[in-house]
Parts: sequence; C-alpha cells; structure tokens
Amino acid sequence: MNYFLLLAGTLFLYMTAFFLVSLIKKRNDVADVAWGIGFVMLAWVSFFLSPETELRHIIICALVSVWGIRLAGHVYTRNKGKEEDYRYLKWREKWGRWFYLRSYFQVYILQGALLYIIVLPVLFINKEAGGSFEILDFIGVFVWCIGFFFESVGDAQLAKFLENPKNKGKLMTQGLWRYTRHPNYFGEALLWWGVWIISFSVTESIWLLVSPIVITFLVLKVSGIPMLEKKMAEHPDFDDYKKRTSVFVPLPPKNKY
Repeated sequence: MNYFLLLAGTLFLYMTAFFLVSLIKKRNDVADVAWGIGFVMLAWVSFFLSPETELRHIIICALVSVWGIRLAGHVYTRNKGKEEDYRYLKWREKWGRWFYLRSYFQVYILQGALLYIIVLPVLFINKEAGGSFEILDFIGVFVWCIGFFFESVGDAQLAKFLENPKNKGKLMTQGLWRYTRHPNYFGEALLWWGVWIISFSVTESIWLLVSPIVITFLVLKVSGIPMLEKKMAEHPDFDDYKKRTSVFVPLPPKNKY
C-alpha cells in the first residue's frame, strides 16, 4: 500500500478511536490529548515503515515525541477532575441533536486532517534517505528548541500561577507572559518551523511550507489566540495588558509593570 495512504488510514482509525473514547467519557476535550499523541504515533509509524534508518530519522521522532507527550500530559493534567473545556461545552449546547455527528467530523476528522498536514515534513524526513546531518539540520533543531522552550516554560509558568490561591482572579502577566500574551502558542508555531527547516535538508519541496503556515494560521486566527483572547477580554486588567504586551512574537513590554 502507498506509504502516505497507509499513514492517513492509520490516523483515521486513531481519531475514530478517540471519538469513541469521547462518547464513553462524555467529554470532547479528549481530542486535545489526542492531538499531541497523534503526532507521536504517526512519527514512529512512518519511522518503522522507512526502508532505512538514519540519525536524522531518530532525532526527528525524538523531537516530536518530546513535544507531543509533554503537550498531551499537560492537557490531561489541566483537564483532570474538571468539567469539559468551555469551548466544547458551548458546542454541545449549540449543536443540539447534531452534536455527535458534528463532533465526529468537525472535531475529530477535521483535527486529524489538520494534524496530517502539519506532520507532513516528519513523514517526508522518515521516508527519504537524506544522508549525514547538514547545517540546516542544526538550524532546525535550534529553532525547535527555542519554540519548545517558549511552549513548555510558558505552560509551566501559567500552571504554577493558577495553582497559587493568591492569584485567584488575577491575570497572568509574569515570566514569558510579560513579553507575549501567548508564549505557548508562539512556541508551538516556532518549533514546527524548525521541523520544516530540518525537512528542507532532505527534500527542497517548497510546498511542505504548508505545515508551519497551517499551524501558525491556526494559533493566530482560528482555534488558538482568538478564542483565548475573547475569554481574556472579560478580565478588567486585560485592556492594559493588551496595550503593553505583544500578542504573539515576544517583544519588550511597552511600559514597565
């Protein structure tokens, strides 16, 4: 069977399985856990389907695994013991009797399609024999590390802030959040630009740019920043924070805190 079709079919079964889990758990936010693990699953399936094993293959799978497992664990811990994420609760009310059908296609299948597009550079890296490490590989890994730092540290700082009872009702404006209102989203987009740079050392197909462009577009315009900014806007201190702090790319704050 065709390499890419086999991987697409594997992903289809994976997302369908998580949809069934959501029916059992009666919460659609399990899709957020499926997101990170889905990348890890496809990375390693494509690795074992590859006719050759190179250092680059192992490194890219390791990078995806570190990112995906950390993200899935973070989301699981964040949601554990709480009610379903507010986004899915709204859809549950809005979609009414069409909820299950729309959930399957608009949450799980659509998310699977986007996941497949974003992970394409990894699939190409594992499919091709690219030879020894080149300067682009080192640059890509470096960019990935910066992105992973912003995402993981940003998430950790926010989690620690929220755990402190003294911060109840306050807006997070410390640490990396002092330089960007969304360090975790910035980091997630940046690390996938790093993955694309690594893939460019294997195949110079410019169309693989669709991967980092799609994830950047998603966090900037669709399911990431817009939804969170709308929620943050309800906080009385948000307008002041918004004026001082960059929305995405980390920059020095315009005024001192």
